[in-house]
Amino acid sequence: MATSFFSDIKNQRYKPGAVIDLSALSPEEAGGRALIISDFHMGCGRRDDFHPNGEIVKSVLEDYYYKNSWRLVLNGDIEELAKNSLASIRREWTQIYRVFDRFDSAGRLYKTLGNHDEDLIFEKSYPYPLHNAVRIETGLVPIYVYHGHQSSRVYTDFNSVIRIGLKYLLKPIGIRNISAVRSPRRRFHVEREAYDFSLKNNCISVIGHTHRPLFESLGRFDYIKFEIERHCRDYVTSGGQERERIAGEVAALKVELGKLKKSERLEEGPRLNLYGDEFPVPCLFNSGSAMGKKGVSAIEVDRESISLVYWFAEGRGMKFLSRGWYKVEQFAGYCRSVLNHARLDYVKAKIDLFSGQ
Repeated sequence: MATSFFSDIKNQRYKPGAVIDLSALSPEEAGGRALIISDFHMGCGRRDDFHPNGEIVKSVLEDYYYKNSWRLVLNGDIEELAKNSLASIRREWTQIYRVFDRFDSAGRLYKTLGNHDEDLIFEKSYPYPLHNAVRIETGLVPIYVYHGHQSSRVYTDFNSVIRIGLKYLLKPIGIRNISAVRSPRRRFHVEREAYDFSLKNNCISVIGHTHRPLFESLGRFDYIKFEIERHCRDYVTSGGQERERIAGEVAALKVELGKLKKSERLEEGPRLNLYGDEFPVPCLFNSGSAMGKKGVSAIEVDRESISLVYWFAEGRGMKFLSRGWYKVEQFAGYCRSVLNHARLDYVKAKIDLFSGQ
């Protein structure tokens, strides 16, 4: 049950081997930073959801994160076992597993279970330790990393039935994964459960599962509304070219907001707001997915800060990156941009002030 899962991960004795202690390490020290990434859904064959971004993920993990001594947290649904055998996945993605091996040999690999790869616990020869959750100690605020499906009774009670349907009914005709990502209501439920857990325990949760990047408890839809409000305030005190620039930014944000509303089917507006709070507490983050059409999103953490980052091949990135809001850097032959960044002391202060604890 979801309640049992959330009670267990708060227990300080829970999975002591799945603790990453960054509190005594500066970001510049080896092992002082952690990457959280989820939802590869690695399969085999031409209908493999991971194929468009497989080479990007392999290159940035190996040439950027491994070479710079990062820890790697694979937060569930890495293998698509609902539709494929582990042996076939390993044959298809040999190079990815070689990168995992390098992190594991260095003692820097942590892997949680998702609803599409939880059968790994029955694989006797699986080479990596598996956890239901990973706790990251920062010295400021604890961070709990778990896939997120545990809050949905659909998956905790009926996951075996769902897997059978995916493998024998939907895979042959090419229908992609059925998950919370397809239903706004299910997505909000999953996120709300994780949000409530974090709120009650003055901690941060980093999940995956819904494939929707979240930063400080805000999805891009809500984040854009806050950005428009901020720009409007700046517009009043600005003049000349700066006022023209702000007007252009607001116009572009309004267009993007309209597109998101259509794609996310948020016609019900505020009633489907993620949390219903006037000031959402910044205790929930989501790394998104490694299956994005334009690139790959992930969460980076050290003892001082947390960031939502986006990797993409040049020419494939989201259009909003080209408007000059974000700095785009070249690494390992690909582009990296920090979409959101916050100091953990600031996040903790907001959690303390707004949680009512």
